[in-house]
Amino acid sequence: MGAFENVKDDERLAPDVYHQGPDTLQISRSKLHQKIRAKVLQRMKEKLGDELGVILLQGGGPFHIHSTDMEGCFRQEGYFHYIGHSILFMPRLPPEHAVWMGPIAGTEAVRQKYAVDAVHYVDEMAKVLKQLEAPALHLLCGINSDSGRPALEASFEGIDSFSVEREALFPIMADCRAVKTPEEIEVMRYANQVASSAHVEVMRKCRPGLMEYALEAVFLKDCYLLGGCRHAPYTPICASGPNGAVLHYGHAAAANNRQIQDKDMMLMDMGCEYYAYDSDITCSFPANGRFTDNQRGVYESVLAAHQAVLEAMRPGVKWPDMHLLAERALLGGLKAAGFVRGDVGEMLDKRLGAVFMPHGLGHLLGIDTHDVGGYLAGLPPRSTLPGLRSLRTARVLEAGMVITVEPGCYFNEFTMRPALQDPALAHLLVSERIEALMGTGGVRLEDDVVVTPDGCESLTNVPRAVAEVEAVMAGGEWPDTALSEQMSA
Repeated sequence: MGAFENVKDDERLAPDVYHQGPDTLQISRSKLHQKIRAKVLQRMKEKLGDELGVILLQGGGPFHIHSTDMEGCFRQEGYFHYIGHSILFMPRLPPEHAVWMGPIAGTEAVRQKYAVDAVHYVDEMAKVLKQLEAPALHLLCGINSDSGRPALEASFEGIDSFSVEREALFPIMADCRAVKTPEEIEVMRYANQVASSAHVEVMRKCRPGLMEYALEAVFLKDCYLLGGCRHAPYTPICASGPNGAVLHYGHAAAANNRQIQDKDMMLMDMGCEYYAYDSDITCSFPANGRFTDNQRGVYESVLAAHQAVLEAMRPGVKWPDMHLLAERALLGGLKAAGFVRGDVGEMLDKRLGAVFMPHGLGHLLGIDTHDVGGYLAGLPPRSTLPGLRSLRTARVLEAGMVITVEPGCYFNEFTMRPALQDPALAHLLVSERIEALMGTGGVRLEDDVVVTPDGCESLTNVPRAVAEVEAVMAGGEWPDTALSEQMSA
């Protein structure tokens, strides 16, 4: 299915086609997941030979909010969604379930909907698996390198009577998920199209006096109403002024609830999810629509880092090298703008870049926002150096990887004040310029980028140049072809 084929109201689609109504992306579940299953099985055969056995994955279940009977919004477990199933085991629901939750689908209807080979009830699992005469059940057993939390391991009544293998599956599936199929990339392209459009609408709606959460509401409404994207893959970060220096602002203790002021710099880090695949985009812009000289100097330094990485990304490039390239471009821009002084090489050696950008350049993206496969056995280990140690992967880039490119620059007292007092760093900082920006927040520019055979492609389409941002905030069209041609002339 092409990424932008629309569903017509009178169209009859195959049972396995996922969509969210008119003007949303059609996804053939069978086409998407069959390729993924073939890739995983090939890797398992390479490791284990033909005596493979059965891969058994545990799907997600409903969860309740604390001690109440209210269920949270369901999201399928990532590995389970990824493989798309082949034999699906579903619960045998009591008749009264239909009163509260709607008609109960039979096994054949579920089989057609999810394009699997067969559907059985969970209470039949032991019998069905014994009939397969599998040499072993391969279970998902491993630790997520971002969260430190274990994968969800499958279990059922009677599993003790089977031979169980827990070593092979996790690293293979995590590594497979790091490189996307063309069908997965099309879904992520759609999620980026929806989120990019919503970000542009946020820019247009922003004005001093609004609460930060009003812009969160604009974004979420557009993603769901216009794109059919119900879920935000992470808590939206809608930061104004000093809040922009808090990397994961928007959490429960700082819930996007500050009133936007006239000279604030805004940092909007928000994405959406379609068929469990995520987008993750950050835009920064002045609340009143016009950059001050200081805001422009910082913004264009971050933009230079962003562009330098996009120009250099290609298969075979080491991701930590891209982080260092971003730091070099950022520090060079800050030097030209008068915020730092001295030799950029010395700044890099002394890790001054980590003072301005304490986080990593970007992370793998897919079914999870911080997608799996970043640090696995046999892959480059995590650095111990400031800034670099925050990278969520140190891998060599491969065609098909989707990774965020999100350089930033923040004026956070927690990192900046010690640097101003450190004799090894203080002479590189123009203290009066830094002090003037302390507490004003920060800038981050984040695109979702797919590595192609000969370079890369950004899936994100939002205003980036200062002139583009100001034009859109003044009511201009996006994309503005005439302005783009004028800027490139």
